[in-house]
Amino acid sequence: MKTKVYIAGSISNNPNYKEQFKNAEETLVANGCAVMSPAILPDGFTQEDYMTVCISMINVCDIAVFLNGWEKSSGAKVEHMYCDKVEKPVYYEE
Repeated sequence: MKTKVYIAGSISNNPNYKEQFKNAEETLVANGCAVMSPAILPDGFTQEDYMTVCISMINVCDIAVFLNGWEKSSGAKVEHMYCDKVEKPVYYEE
């Protein structure tokens, strides 16, 4: 079975987020992972809506990978704290 990976990072404050998330996803998929990415979510929802969906995505994944610059995102900070609370393994982009 493939390792299920959630990608976390800055979206709102990152004009290049689509490229950054896509590159990370391609790398992870090439290494045999199944990937969940919040970068594919549609516009038009509240921050609370996105966080509800993202926490659910984290819950079904085995690990979370935090992209460079994640610390600039209030949402990614919440995701990081959540991973810590539920003891979800966390890795960081090199």
